[in-house]
Amino acid sequence: MDLSSYIDHTLLKADASSEQIQTLCFEAKANNFKAVCINPVFVKEAAQLLEGSSVEICTVIGFPLGANLTKVKVFEAQAAVADGATEIDMVAPISKIKAGDFDYLQAEIAAVVAAVSPKTLKVILETCLLDDEQIVQACLAVQRAGADFVKTSTGFSTQGATLHQVQLMAQTIATKMKIKASGGIRTREQALEFIAAGAQRIGTSSGLQIVATSN
Repeated sequence: MDLSSYIDHTLLKADASSEQIQTLCFEAKANNFKAVCINPVFVKEAAQLLEGSSVEICTVIGFPLGANLTKVKVFEAQAAVADGATEIDMVAPISKIKAGDFDYLQAEIAAVVAAVSPKTLKVILETCLLDDEQIVQACLAVQRAGADFVKTSTGFSTQGATLHQVQLMAQTIATKMKIKASGGIRTREQALEFIAAGAQRIGTSSGLQIVATSN
């Protein structure tokens, strides 16, 4: 299997440099990765570097805690799209999920959907902080709000994606949304396992290693 089209080539470290982002973009083009995933400060630069290519420009909002006000997330998302982002990975308000306030979650996501449509919106649940029922209910709220993907993890919390969580998401949303697995995925074998479990996108900083062993 050619894994390149599944990979969001990711660099979200706080100390990432412009030179590293340039390298990331060149690697993404050379390997036909689906997207680069970068912090908002680099979106405009990445858009220039990737102009004319098929690589999507993904950035993060409400990152990594998800605790920003809804209006701040909306502003962040609009600003990122204006700078050239074609995909938005938004961190959900985790405290609201844990409190069972899925109306808040749905309303917030719907506001960001309205702000960025028709661009792709992925909603990060930070599944390592949730139990199974919270994951299920959050997925259903994300679906009702009209997002394109539900995503497991920021990669900045206590754990990344697990196969159980991705399988649970897939069972919950069936074919109505897509799934992005991220956090701790470093090998071809892991990537294939997550795809088999239901993921349509893999967020990883190890994309080069994964595709180097996929032939």
